[in-house]
Amino acid sequence: MEEYIVSALKYRPLTFDSVVGQRPLTTTLKNAISSGKLAHAYLFCGPRGVGKTTCARIFAKAINCLNPQDGGDACGKCESCLAFDQQRSMNIHELDAASNNSVEDIRELCKQVLIPPQTGRYKVFIIDEVHMLSSAAFNAFLKTLEEPPSYVIFILATTEKHKILPTILSRCQVYDFQRMTTQNTVEHLMYVAQKEGYTAEPEALSLIAEKADGGMRDALSIFDQMVSFSAGNLTYESVCQNLNVLNQEYYFRLVDHFLEGRVPDCMLLLNEVLQKGFDGGNFVAGLATHLRNLLVSRDAVTLPLLEMSEKMRTRYQEQAQRSPVRFIYKCLKLANDCDQAYRTSRNKRLQVEICLIQCAQAAVPDADEGSGQGPAGTLKPTFKPAAQPAASQQPAPAPAQPVVQAHVQPAALAPAQPVVQAPASSPQPSEEGKRKLPKVTFKHFGAGKKEEETRQQEPAEVTEHLQEPIDDTKLTSAWYAFIESLPHESVALSVRFKGLQPTVKDANTALISVSNPQVKQTVESQMPQILDVMRRELRNSEFRLETQLTEMQEVVKTYSAPELLKVMQEQNPDVAEMVGQLQLVFD
Repeated sequence: MEEYIVSALKYRPLTFDSVVGQRPLTTTLKNAISSGKLAHAYLFCGPRGVGKTTCARIFAKAINCLNPQDGGDACGKCESCLAFDQQRSMNIHELDAASNNSVEDIRELCKQVLIPPQTGRYKVFIIDEVHMLSSAAFNAFLKTLEEPPSYVIFILATTEKHKILPTILSRCQVYDFQRMTTQNTVEHLMYVAQKEGYTAEPEALSLIAEKADGGMRDALSIFDQMVSFSAGNLTYESVCQNLNVLNQEYYFRLVDHFLEGRVPDCMLLLNEVLQKGFDGGNFVAGLATHLRNLLVSRDAVTLPLLEMSEKMRTRYQEQAQRSPVRFIYKCLKLANDCDQAYRTSRNKRLQVEICLIQCAQAAVPDADEGSGQGPAGTLKPTFKPAAQPAASQQPAPAPAQPVVQAHVQPAALAPAQPVVQAPASSPQPSEEGKRKLPKVTFKHFGAGKKEEETRQQEPAEVTEHLQEPIDDTKLTSAWYAFIESLPHESVALSVRFKGLQPTVKDANTALISVSNPQVKQTVESQMPQILDVMRRELRNSEFRLETQLTEMQEVVKTYSAPELLKVMQEQNPDVAEMVGQLQLVFD
């Protein structure tokens, strides 16, 4: 059985031209080799799996080649190249700084620097993950790095450039490697698939590239995993299943539901996603990404930002043309808010469902009744009112049973329409009587004639008791009524207010004393709600609450018996002498 080699090693680039996605860097290195202008130290930095160590090896091989080719590449046939390919070259040394990061390791390296190359022109030291060196090791390396022998070249590689000391950076030529684009990764994966005889859908390779997040080594590792799972036939469905990635088709269906205002279908789709084992937070994050892709698909200028296959790009463009820009903006905002609130929400599923409902309502400018999208943003009744009969056929309602229900007569909630349609023979109330009618609330619906007469008398009774004098009992009861009116989540605020007690100042004024300016500011910020509740409870519309900042009282320290005796001895020598003579001891 032939020995299996993973794709990341089997298809590792051997020349500058085979390096993927780093054309500006490789061109610079080739020109430096051709012109003979080589620096004594290089620093290759960038994300993982983008070719830093690979370029360092190609560069080390090329500068030691005995028969260099035009353009800077190595010949691959001379003794130096063969020794490098067979891993027996004595001129190229690799050091892993992650495991050899002590001062002793750097001192050993400095001793090797003094030995000139046996074959070739340069002795190259490749130090990988150089940011892992300790501070002492860096300091021991500074002098050698600044003035090495003429035949020594250092190539440092790191994924975390910010951890390198500035004194090291100033001694190196710095090369920043770029992240792999999705297009470059897909093209290279397609090349590997063709060489190995595999079949692969572009959408599947694009999904692998997105999962690799800009690293070619990661992409090739995932590619090998998918080949083992699908037996060499990579489809979009098989990759989604193996990588546990939600199929993009769900988001296309969801946006279609949004555009048609179909809230129930949105809820069912979410339930289907959750039953497949996907997390609601990841689902919302994927929705935000999908909406972002729709946004950039609307304009040809931003279309290059959409890194995916041509088939998927066409699909996005088609849905983007049917999606209004304001709708996309609003849904993006809703998805982002839901993503932030999801982590702290106690009912996470409800948080996602509310987001989907709001997105579905955002697409319909004038939604049907029951959708919550009225002209003023108010809720409309769920059911439509029954048709009113003609004026000549409409019977007069019984005066003793004026039944009005919210779901049958929605017009009762609008101030411009009458609550109950009166018969033609009914006398119209005067203008003064209209002004005295109380505000219609749900508690009045279904009341009889006796209750209607009671409601007509309520304004006079309220007016009569608007200036009832306050006393301590009423004041305490009204204060705790305000505390009870606070939201349940304001526990800390309720506890703080329970520690305060207002006192009567005069018939219409109460005084509350606070201990510090922060508490005073808290009370004054809640003053509108305090006055609203307490005036209603005290039946006094002129009630006022004043805050007073009390001075901090000096705390009197309480001494124990031994401490008190010690203080008395310090203040009075005679007491100290008496304690010594009597040999008094306090435990």
